[in-house]
Amino acid sequence: MLINNSRYYPLFIFILLSHFVCAQNAASGKIVDAKTNKELTGVDVFINESNKPALTTTSGNFAVQSDSIIYKLKFLRKNYSLESINVTSENATNIFVKLSQEKESNIQEVVIHNERPKYKNKKENPAYAIMQKVWARKRNNGLDKFDTYTYKEYEKIQFDANNLDSAFMKKKIFNKLEFIFDYKDSTASGKIGLPVFLNEAVYENYGENRPSKRTKRLLVAQKTSGFQDNQIVTLTAKNLYRDINIYDNTLNYFDIGFPSPVGETGFSTYDYNLVDTISIRGENAFKIRYQPKRTEVLAFQGYLYIDTDSYAVLGATLKSTQKINVNFINGISTELEYDNPDENTFLPRKFVTEIEMTPFSKKKTAKSIVAKRSVDYSEYQFNKPLEDKVFKRTEEEYSDSFTDKDDAYWLKARPDSLSKTEQGIYDMLDKLQQTPKFNRIVKLYETLGSGYYNVKKLGIDIGPIFSVYGKNEVEGDRIRLGARTYFTRNDPWRVQFYTAYGFKDEQVKYGAEARFMFNRVNRFTVGAGTRRDILQLGVQLTNDDGIMARTFASSTIFARGENASLSSVNQTNIFTSIEPWKNFQIRLDGTMQSIKSANPDGFSLMYYKDGALRKTTNDSHFTLSLVARPGAKFSQTGIDRYEHGTLAPTIVLKYTRGVEGLFGSDFNYNKLQFLFYKPVLIGSWGKTLVSFEAGKNFDTVPLALQNVIPGNQSYSLAQNTFAQLNYYEFVADTYTTLHLEHHFNGKILSFIPLIKKLKLREIAFIRGAYGTLSNASKAINVEGFKYSAPSEHIYYEYGFGIENIGFGNLRIFRVDFNWRGNYLDRPNISTFGVKAGFQVGF
Repeated sequence: MLINNSRYYPLFIFILLSHFVCAQNAASGKIVDAKTNKELTGVDVFINESNKPALTTTSGNFAVQSDSIIYKLKFLRKNYSLESINVTSENATNIFVKLSQEKESNIQEVVIHNERPKYKNKKENPAYAIMQKVWARKRNNGLDKFDTYTYKEYEKIQFDANNLDSAFMKKKIFNKLEFIFDYKDSTASGKIGLPVFLNEAVYENYGENRPSKRTKRLLVAQKTSGFQDNQIVTLTAKNLYRDINIYDNTLNYFDIGFPSPVGETGFSTYDYNLVDTISIRGENAFKIRYQPKRTEVLAFQGYLYIDTDSYAVLGATLKSTQKINVNFINGISTELEYDNPDENTFLPRKFVTEIEMTPFSKKKTAKSIVAKRSVDYSEYQFNKPLEDKVFKRTEEEYSDSFTDKDDAYWLKARPDSLSKTEQGIYDMLDKLQQTPKFNRIVKLYETLGSGYYNVKKLGIDIGPIFSVYGKNEVEGDRIRLGARTYFTRNDPWRVQFYTAYGFKDEQVKYGAEARFMFNRVNRFTVGAGTRRDILQLGVQLTNDDGIMARTFASSTIFARGENASLSSVNQTNIFTSIEPWKNFQIRLDGTMQSIKSANPDGFSLMYYKDGALRKTTNDSHFTLSLVARPGAKFSQTGIDRYEHGTLAPTIVLKYTRGVEGLFGSDFNYNKLQFLFYKPVLIGSWGKTLVSFEAGKNFDTVPLALQNVIPGNQSYSLAQNTFAQLNYYEFVADTYTTLHLEHHFNGKILSFIPLIKKLKLREIAFIRGAYGTLSNASKAINVEGFKYSAPSEHIYYEYGFGIENIGFGNLRIFRVDFNWRGNYLDRPNISTFGVKAGFQVGF
């Protein structure tokens, strides 16, 4: 009942990691008189923009905590000037505050307020007039206006475990690991902060707008704190962040849409208040405070800094509300800085994002990890001639040693030097790598995340562990064991196999495949494999011919009705593939297979050939596949890659040619198939998943080679299947299917009292299929009279789902309620059904 998506494995590992290494937001320090340096008491300390003091001090020291990220503190004492301090992870534990006394003649009433000014309409709001001018002069990224451009990008990602205490340090898990606390920072409150991960990267960016559109982002240096070989931790860090443009109407965080406070639709979500005019890097700027009209929605609060002359955005702060409804996230805070070279464009200058993550609870006392990413953009150059070779991928870029740089390089590459605690991370993690207990903990995380247990000395992964047990009508209880070679994350070749045994049919099954990649640049790869197994066919239209490609499991423990429609498949495949352009793959497969019913008494695949009755379909075919993934991002350069979370579409075009007589093949046929899949953010209304497939068999083939509209008789969720269809209920020579699934992210349920406290999220979906089946295709099958296509009307299903079911931050359960829309007069159908499963995601 698990929706399996490998890009969420790192998130699962983070949940486990957070259970052991955790923290909560805190800040502490000392307050003194600026003139006498004597400690002050009776000081009110305000967190962020709150109008209520979080603490009134009784000594010169202070320590405050919050259930969200602390980015600012204000200090106020009678007869003293108000002092405001920006809080970062570097200064949060040793803040030194000096308060200056005001002369009596200059003392005025100081009011810190959080009220929203009331206007009869938005046109009376001076902030509205300013934002109108921002929209009228909306700026575009300045990189688009130049013929060519280059710039440097320095990225730093750090995980910190904060607010630890002595009791936490004494936990058994830290036995023999006590030395890590030598790198701690003690705070005034006696709590402890501990950095646990640091990744630095330097990129060189190249772009050409004219005469052709080309871009290149070259990773030239990378340094990771002891985790160079730990794919799980590094990928978790990279997967947390998306690039954003403050001028867009929707900002992408975790592939969830948040309304932008600078977007033209901002006033439908936010209240704006002009609070001050200040200087930003020498430019006069309006300081506008904004906050969501409803705190239950996915939105931000913070400040906008708008140039008073050009109405350009000089900077912005974005902070999530305390009621943020995102799994595993307690808070988000982003600071943006822009340069504005002219009245039409902007250039990114510095982005800093902090994400507070907890595995379970959103309470103020919950422990958490703060992940901070800072990106500095520099060394812009424009209209400089660029040679063609700059945009070409080279073998050197994919070498394991390409990004290895010495300490001297990093001292020069960093825009700011590392803090003392940051420098200690590298030393600490190097020591941890030599600690057996730490390596055992890491291995546990990697095993659960990848599904494989690595035997490093042999270079073998054993697994996948989640496929060990299954059950179906033919095999009864089924045990499956497998393994694959795995020496490093960048292996250019891989051999993998599995064997399975069914206790009911007492048959051994197996599969094996070998792949080798000759070139890391264009990923020219060849492979071959074979398998003999019991499979559930007819649950995918556009499938992969690879032997070890993921298929719909033949093992269903809980199902709607008995499933007897399993097939016994003997298959051999060879293939070659290449990526002549980035994210565009050309693949050619040659496949020889024989297919027969695994349960002849309950499911027939018999057909007529030249007047003879046959039970086995012999097939040899070639398949040419074109696969485009524009915008997709991957980690590593080996034969297997890990995909980052993006909104990239998947576009597949496949042509299959069956050749009669080749290795005993029974049929000549031609098949054409197309698939399009794309997640789409719909502003603040959530995300729509669009999946469209179309295909055609141009020749008559038996059921084993026919297009089957995918059904799902299990009680679990299965992507791109029809929940209320039986297996093989609809068969088509020509077909089209469309799946639309919209995730509202709690937009509607947040209006309902009491229900909104559960933080549930609503889903709506509709699915449709249309196709035709020729009389010849019906006649060739012995039981062809049973099969038909949805040709009278478009078959459709509809329904709704509830996701985000759980407690605290652990909300990974989903339930769908499905209705069958038509073809209700058919026997043994289900007009209504419930599906359930786990979704590990934000």
